[in-house]
Amino acid sequence: MSKRDYYEVLGVGREANEQEIKSAYRRLAVQYHPDRNPGNHQAEEKFKEAAEAYSVLSDSNKRARYDRFGHSGVGSATGGFDPEIFADFSDILGDFFGFGDIFGGSRRQRNRASRGADLRYDLQISFDEAVRGLKTKIKIPRRETCPTCQGSGAQGKDGVATCPGCRGQGQVRYQQGFFAISKTCSQCQGRGQIIRTPCSECHGAGHLKKEKTLELRIPAGVDEGARLRVAGEGESGLLGGPPGDLFVVLFVEEHPFFKRKENDIYCDMPISFPQAALGGEVEVPTLDGKEVLRIPEGTQSGTVFRLKNRGVTSLNGRGKGDQYVSVRLITPSNLSKEQKELFRRLAEISGDPISEGGSLFEKVKEMFG
Repeated sequence: MSKRDYYEVLGVGREANEQEIKSAYRRLAVQYHPDRNPGNHQAEEKFKEAAEAYSVLSDSNKRARYDRFGHSGVGSATGGFDPEIFADFSDILGDFFGFGDIFGGSRRQRNRASRGADLRYDLQISFDEAVRGLKTKIKIPRRETCPTCQGSGAQGKDGVATCPGCRGQGQVRYQQGFFAISKTCSQCQGRGQIIRTPCSECHGAGHLKKEKTLELRIPAGVDEGARLRVAGEGESGLLGGPPGDLFVVLFVEEHPFFKRKENDIYCDMPISFPQAALGGEVEVPTLDGKEVLRIPEGTQSGTVFRLKNRGVTSLNGRGKGDQYVSVRLITPSNLSKEQKELFRRLAEISGDPISEGGSLFEKVKEMFG
């Protein structure tokens, strides 16, 4: 019986790329898998046919020979169902059926050293500390490799023995239908060894809970939500693997006067009626001390002035932001008789009407809220 064209089997064109071939195979493997079609011989054959086609088209060398010579060009690789296709089966189907464990993915992970977990530490700092930077110390609770057993969990070399369940393989193999299934050994969890005599310090865990004090340098210019990475200060790895990293997430307290947007600073500055009308100079707080701001005659409430280079220093140290000062007219209260009379005279000279029982103060208050 002649074999169908492999591209036809997977339902892709001859120009299909690697990802398209992989997706097509995954779809067919899920559709015709024997666990979904128990007792269905036709589905089983289609499943094997799709696996055979994928084993050729997913390999660039085999695919090139197939494109040139057809089935005869890959005869040695396709003389029936190719069990090697299941080396990648867990990658194709992912966790759809939980095959990562069945086809050996977990064993490969557990038999080798693995990196430790990353840790997160939330640190609250003041507005000024964020702007200027600081050095501080933090205490990190974490898992560290046991110094007595060096992470093995066993008391000396004699404390470890070959797992009797899998005979050191880390997997137990079963025959199911037309292919073999490998499952992670439940006795040793894929390590191939069991602990006969647990370590007296960590009691077989291979690690201990410790608290480490770290000195941190927070650079000037950090902002809310900034994340600092401290390499190698996470939890210890397994089986001698490298440690994870520590990520410090910053939370910045609000300032009573300044507001920050990126590297620029914003603030409101109160001024009096005489200053707004006649002009003058006011001292404005900045991150670097007080700055004299000149107010022109006739300045209106809400006018914004820019103080160049009075903002936050950039994290890279190149340049600074600006400070924007919005002036706010302060309405006087608790006026004396003399002050009220002066305002009335000013209103008359200016041609501003004053209703009975009213005052310039009240009208200005209505105008500016």
